[in-house]
Amino acid sequence: MDKKNKSAVGIKYQEGDKEAPKVIAKGFGDLAEEIIQVAKQNGVLVHEDPYLSEFLTTLDLGQEIPEQLYHVIAELIAFSYVLQGKFPESWAQTKGKISTNA
Repeated sequence: MDKKNKSAVGIKYQEGDKEAPKVIAKGFGDLAEEIIQVAKQNGVLVHEDPYLSEFLTTLDLGQEIPEQLYHVIAELIAFSYVLQGKFPESWAQTKGKISTNA
C-alpha cells in the first residue's frame, strides 16, 4: 500500500472501562503516518491490518466500535497486554508455566 492510500485509526480502551473501545484518531496519507509515529513515540502498540483499518475509518471520532468487532478488538487488546507483560490475576498460577521462548 502506498503512503497516499495508507490509513490509520487509533482506538482507546482502558482496563475497567464499562464502555466499548472508542475511535480517538483517524487519518489518511501523511496524517496516518503522523498518527502511527506519535503512537509509537508514546509507547502505544501499533497493529497493521489494512482491512480492519478500512472498516474502522468509516466510524466517527468518539464512536464506540460496533459489536461485530468486539471479539477482534478484544483479542488485539489482550495480545497487547501480554506483550507488555500484563496478565489477568486469574493467570497468576499459570503465568510461571507459560514460556515465551520457542
